[in-house]
Amino acid sequence: MLNRIKSLRKSMREKEIDGVFLTSRVSHRYFTGFDNEDGALLITDNNAYAFEDFRYTEHAEAVLKDIYKVIQPKGERKRWLGDLISEEKINKLGFEDLSLSVSDYDLLKNDSSAELLPIGKMVASLREVKSKDEIEKINQAQIITDMAFEHILGILSTDITETDVAAELEYFMKKHGAEDKSFETISISAEKTSLPHGVPSNIKLKKGFFTMDFGATVDGYHSDMTRTVCIGKADEEMKKLYDTVLEAQLKALEYLNNGGRNSKEADKIARDIIDKDYKGYFGHSLGHSVGLEIHEKPVLSPKLETTLVAGNIVTVEPGIYIPKKYGVRIEDMVAICEKGIKNFTKSEKKLIEI
Repeated sequence: MLNRIKSLRKSMREKEIDGVFLTSRVSHRYFTGFDNEDGALLITDNNAYAFEDFRYTEHAEAVLKDIYKVIQPKGERKRWLGDLISEEKINKLGFEDLSLSVSDYDLLKNDSSAELLPIGKMVASLREVKSKDEIEKINQAQIITDMAFEHILGILSTDITETDVAAELEYFMKKHGAEDKSFETISISAEKTSLPHGVPSNIKLKKGFFTMDFGATVDGYHSDMTRTVCIGKADEEMKKLYDTVLEAQLKALEYLNNGGRNSKEADKIARDIIDKDYKGYFGHSLGHSVGLEIHEKPVLSPKLETTLVAGNIVTVEPGIYIPKKYGVRIEDMVAICEKGIKNFTKSEKKLIEI
């Protein structure tokens, strides 16, 4: 935690900010190491304060006493926050504009006379490069996700529903060490696979493509994987579409593994392959970063150009979606290394027919 606070303070000095008030759940976890959706932090160049309600005070004091002064807020916020801002002589206070509501911003504005400066992007940028510990947690989350995929292949049939599959995946992941699912599991069959973020329903699986997009969390860190299989036999048109998506993904992964670090170029490599025969049917970006949030930066996008660096985690997930017919997406999650990449995702990618 000390290294993270040190990096934050360096950014504060560069922007000439006297203190930051962190209110998002993800920032609380990143800078303290434990989860509290209602906690808040005030960090200056010399001091750090953790505001924890009664439910978390004892735990916070035990784990944070060497880094933070733990305060259990009582009474009007102007007293426990505004007075402290004055005591610390904070003239410029950073706030998380990417997560703070307008009403909470108004409260903060009334709590002190400090100038409020948006720092959401600054704070988020500190999480873009993952430490070895963070990478290991993401790896563990993906190991559980791969295990769940192997498990689900053994029970897929036209006798179970989309929601059955989603529930079984989530149950298996929790039973095998996951803290929670990464996001709402996507489990959709047949014509619904043309919906990139389709919602599972209580209908039995149909013949044709079946897409599962899911992940686990370990100590707050997410995994993210998509696999598309075929219930029954795939015809030649389906095989061509699937092979096109697979080729696009493999070529993008090859670019990254060979030292390619331009995010826009990675997207272009995959998109050019798909556009040869399916132009207009790949509507989302190639990938995004993953960490304490399921969607972080950097992204692999045709619109944004970023130079990837060692420690970035990105998904590589091209897809083709033909409306009212079917779709295919294949997604791996990789770490950018000094040389090449580490692919966390071990699940089979060749077309599986069940």
